[in-house]
Amino acid sequence: MGVLAWVSVAVFLVAYALIASEKVHRVAAALGGAGIMLLIHATGAEAAFFSEHSGIDWNVIFLLLGMMIIVGVLKETGVFEYLAIWAAKRARGRPFRLMVLLVLITALASALLDNVTTVLLIAPVTFLVCERLAVSAVPFLIAEAMASNIGGAATLVGDPPNIIIASRGGLSFNDFLIHMAPMVVVLMAVFVGLCWLMFGRTFRHDPERAAAVMALDENEAIGDRRLLWQSLTVLGLVMAAFVLHPVLHYEPSIVALLGAGILVAATKITTEQAIAEVEWPTLVFFAGLFVMVGALVETGVIGQLSEAAVAATGGEVAAATMGLLGGSAVLSAIVDNIPYVATMAPIVERLVEATGGDGPGQVLWWALAFGADLGGNATAVGAAANVVVLGIAARNGSPISFWQFTKYGLIVTPVTVALVAPYLWLRYLM
Repeated sequence: MGVLAWVSVAVFLVAYALIASEKVHRVAAALGGAGIMLLIHATGAEAAFFSEHSGIDWNVIFLLLGMMIIVGVLKETGVFEYLAIWAAKRARGRPFRLMVLLVLITALASALLDNVTTVLLIAPVTFLVCERLAVSAVPFLIAEAMASNIGGAATLVGDPPNIIIASRGGLSFNDFLIHMAPMVVVLMAVFVGLCWLMFGRTFRHDPERAAAVMALDENEAIGDRRLLWQSLTVLGLVMAAFVLHPVLHYEPSIVALLGAGILVAATKITTEQAIAEVEWPTLVFFAGLFVMVGALVETGVIGQLSEAAVAATGGEVAAATMGLLGGSAVLSAIVDNIPYVATMAPIVERLVEATGGDGPGQVLWWALAFGADLGGNATAVGAAANVVVLGIAARNGSPISFWQFTKYGLIVTPVTVALVAPYLWLRYLM
């Protein structure tokens, strides 16, 4: 590699270290790294903003933007508060039953929306219900964060790494439903059992508190029924359009933006209200990451890493698949799985081409997705949803330490990844 390539690697590693350590805000680290890459001419405006292979992936940015607007409108209806109270009543105030219902709701919502948005909506109402039952919210929040990462693995829009993988690998919403969702259902069943082993035996049922919860009226949580039905209709149409991509030929980003536009235009929600819930720092963070990774592509670093990966696996799909699954799980536990996948996606793209293209080699995308999504559960910093939950817990006076989260994550991640390995082997490698 030339001098410019080595300097680019150094800039990237410093930015990555700052993101992982959280010493500097991750948006500042990503933008700073991107700015330096442009300053030293490791990449340029044409490559950074317009190149399909080394520029900002606008499909990812606009898919996230559209879904954030839709969810922001849905939040105004009070539907998530309704679901929390409904779950508490269906559980008849029994803490573990409540945990199971909240975990399943979180997993399903994460598959339809995205895991970060889901925990932002579910966590606050979890405090409300747990306060009524006089139980600690900490076990519920940890379980919900992990359920969001598992459930989000099921679909293209469920976890930001999946969006990056889909865009780079040319994968559709249906591809994720077919290849990822069946195993996610199995993993969620196993996870519920793990929740019992980790938390369930410590819960105590309080009949008086349970009676107070049963007296709550979940219908009072719905602030605007008309807006609720409008939002659910648009969300349903967006999901249907995702599934019908082979027929309609609209990219998910276009579908999400159309859905967001229709929802804002057809309801009384103002433009200011609609965009208030957009996580602009997340979108800017993605843009900075794409520019940094694009600089590594432009300077030939990614190409050389790809060649090394192909040489290390000898072009064997099985070896590459198992190595990618395990390696992704370990590395995503150490650093946030979003920058990890943004870095690995172009390398895996080369590996897929070297091991059989869209046929046999496509399993490598599923290995990357499962490894990154499930590995994110291992530590408190492994996934954005984990960081969000810890922040909410601290603001509500129930702080969760890094090791408190991680001691459970180091149980859940090895079990779930170990189950995925035979699934990939039997389904794709036999």
